[in-house]
Amino acid sequence: MFQALMASGLAGFLGCPVVIYEAALVDFFENASVREGVIISTVAGKLVEISEEWFAESFDLPVDGLGDLSEILKDVIFYARSIVSLSGEPVSLSGKKNQMKIEFFLLCDIMAKSISVKAGSFNAITVEKFSMVTAVFCGVRKNWASILFSILKKMVTPGSKQAKGFAVQISLLLENIPNLELGESSEFPASKILLRRLCTDLSLLMIKLVQRKLLGHPSQRLPQRKTCC
Repeated sequence: MFQALMASGLAGFLGCPVVIYEAALVDFFENASVREGVIISTVAGKLVEISEEWFAESFDLPVDGLGDLSEILKDVIFYARSIVSLSGEPVSLSGKKNQMKIEFFLLCDIMAKSISVKAGSFNAITVEKFSMVTAVFCGVRKNWASILFSILKKMVTPGSKQAKGFAVQISLLLENIPNLELGESSEFPASKILLRRLCTDLSLLMIKLVQRKLLGHPSQRLPQRKTCC
């Protein structure tokens, strides 16, 4: 799962320093708008402009490939629906994440929380989430710069259903603007950072739940997890 994420070109976006500037973020979202494809805002009274080019360069995002998730071939989506399935039957794109194998369940969580950032049921599979999962593990070349910047533009568009997010990434962009007063910083909550140990714990929990649900009896004794970072 992690290797697929690294190969996808999202490493710079998902792995940037976990520091946020809460006051600056409030300023940014309250004053932000989109003008001619550029995000304009004021933070601490200073003009801030974020272009797609600067956004892509800051996180080393791919700029080649499909620029829209809907462009992924239907045959690839159909293939992926069977590969990720826990039961072997193609997963429903309007169902729940518990249809998925553990590693894809976790990948879907990452994409939902860190990329799509949509309001609504977190446990539901959507076409958008599944398309992102498919793009990552099937190695579909995506123009992540365009996709992610489009999501950010929706975040600052009045009336949009897009939830606010990208707090860490926006904080990093603001930090790189000369002479911009950002106020006090705080570290991103450790409980929200996906570590290898957390993945292992979640995997063991999922195995137990699957055994109880599908086999109809208490889970077998699982080998003890080795401590890792």
